Amino acid sequence: MRLSLRAGERIYINGAVLRVDRKVAIELMNDATFLLESHVMQAEDATTPLRQLYFAAQTMLIDPGQAAAARAIYDGIRDGLLVTTGEPVLRDGLAAAHALVEGGRLFDALKLIRGLYPLEAALMADGEALAVPAPSPGLSALARRNRGPERPRERAAVRPPAAPRRPASPALPARDPEA
Repeated sequence: MRLSLRAGERIYINGAVLRVDRKVAIELMNDATFLLESHVMQAEDATTPLRQLYFAAQTMLIDPGQAAAARAIYDGIRDGLLVTTGEPVLRDGLAAAHALVEGGRLFDALKLIRGLYPLEAALMADGEALAVPAPSPGLSALARRNRGPERPRERAAVRPPAAPRRPASPALPARDPEA
């Protein structure tokens, strides 16, 4: 798989955060789990049940150390959605996303969940209750540990001016380039 990144963009590969300093193309030669910065959701943007589900799945992908806690939150949100909606397309989408998560294909699950956002918006506009409790304390705890792009960029420390060069040692004769 070939990925093109812009200067300053971040990518999450197998739990590691990489930031490039110039436009670059990366080719992944083997299986790796990755997430582009443009697909990373911040906790404060997880304002609907599907977005909360996405955030929990995203955390499983980019922070393997939190995968168990994120999985428990993911399962709770998914179960709440299944209880509150009768919409067959949404239920089928949740079942497919769950199968992908079970199979370790988190990137594909995220893509599928993002594809359900318009349906969720339409259902909420029509007044169907997708009432999953407000973001759980567990979700915000995951956000505190998540290494998202909201962190300020690290700047190189300003170097003090270079010390003046010492003159050549008097013990060594100076060379005349024309001699």
